[in-house]
Amino acid sequence: MTARLATARLLAAASLLALALAGCQDGSGISGPTARSIAPIAPQTLALMQTKGMQQSDPILIRAYKKEAEMEVWKRGSDGRYALLKTYPICRWSGQLGPKVREGDRQAPEGFYTITPGLMNPNSSYYLSFDTGFPNAVDRANGRTGKYLMVHGTCSSAGCFAMTDATIAEIYAVAREAFIGGQRSFQFQSYPFRMTAQNMAKFRNDPNMPFWQNLKEGSDYFEALREEPKVGQCGTKYVFGGSDAAAGSCKPKVDPVVAEKRERDEREVAELVAKGTPAVRVVYQDGGQNPVFRPQNNASAFASLGGTETVLPYDAKEFGRHNLGDVSRPETLAAGPQEIEIGPKGQPTMMAAAEPAPSKAAAKPVRGQKPAVATLMANRAEPDRVETTASVSEKPARIAVADADGDPASYQKLLGSLFDKEKPAPATPAVDAAVVPDAAKPAQAAGAVAPKAAAKPHPVKTAKVEAKAETKADAKLALRKGEPEAKAKP
Repeated sequence: MTARLATARLLAAASLLALALAGCQDGSGISGPTARSIAPIAPQTLALMQTKGMQQSDPILIRAYKKEAEMEVWKRGSDGRYALLKTYPICRWSGQLGPKVREGDRQAPEGFYTITPGLMNPNSSYYLSFDTGFPNAVDRANGRTGKYLMVHGTCSSAGCFAMTDATIAEIYAVAREAFIGGQRSFQFQSYPFRMTAQNMAKFRNDPNMPFWQNLKEGSDYFEALREEPKVGQCGTKYVFGGSDAAAGSCKPKVDPVVAEKRERDEREVAELVAKGTPAVRVVYQDGGQNPVFRPQNNASAFASLGGTETVLPYDAKEFGRHNLGDVSRPETLAAGPQEIEIGPKGQPTMMAAAEPAPSKAAAKPVRGQKPAVATLMANRAEPDRVETTASVSEKPARIAVADADGDPASYQKLLGSLFDKEKPAPATPAVDAAVVPDAAKPAQAAGAVAPKAAAKPHPVKTAKVEAKAETKADAKLALRKGEPEAKAKP
């Protein structure tokens, strides 16, 4: 009898929600709730709620991080403060770190979004889904365009956050119960990475940093107070705080606890920069995926670094067994992200080869042996510090490239096709791919002897001259346009 009452309650509540869901159907012809949309929350998750003093009907808040490929579900307690319920690995996200700019750029959105029952889709073509609500007021103020950017099942993304079917089923059920419990909307926070001092120092020269610093203001509010920040708009930026921020104040009152956290992080960033933390930009061929979905890498992707074992907030073996469906652009995941060291203006910089100076004997050329030609390097970076709140993902390779010498199209010229060196281009175009052109060999006729009085070339200047000599090759290294989002709503 209890089971029947529970099922009847779910059907009645789902039917009421379906009235609000009419605006986000995908043309499948199905009306009303589906069996998958009324499935109960998994017993294991209910047990976890009980151990944390949470109820099914408690309000929720969701946070997503691209670089770490993780999504968190938080629940609000009776004291008004949020506590973490569960962390889920993201199966696929597309594009690069940074906000969505225009329709078709394959970018998953970054920002603060409000999810209402009308954005939940029980009849999604991708099992279940909810729309992020992009573009919001700040997106529109910045001229950003796009639509139907979802969190959905099936490991395929063209501007969305793709989870597995099993994961989206659980997230959907948790959100549904919160709506049934009286929550009118929940906040979805989307970040490029966890807003730590380490990451802010590392990405300080990225062209997106001013926008990310704005996002960090909202992140700081939530992390310091464990309360949902009220979000307002002031011009092209977000403002965060209490009721004054929601009312549209451009200078809302900052809680002392939040201000203290911001000052502490700023000091740590300054210390990290002073210690020589390199400034980088991470380039993906087309987004990323949490390593738990690569069974062949499970044994090594989360191996301990520096002798310290990493404890994941989720079971890697469990998610390694999930059905992924059709994985979008699997060839773009193979190479992994690349770290490009950049200067203060966000341009790629030259890295000298870290090799010991040769001895006089070694420097003396051997008869019949041609002198080595200096080339630009591509090497692996040292492992990052392991953050206790984030999973350890595959380490991106650090690429050294020639300085673009003030050319505003430097990324377009130098980061064109890094991942396509010895393979044909993929069937679908990639976004913001990168290339490291080899330094041109000196133009020297066979058998010619260099004059004895010739000055020894400066390695950095030589690299710049050689890089500029690649004009014909550079012209071909234009960034390919990304695929447009799906015309039909998922």
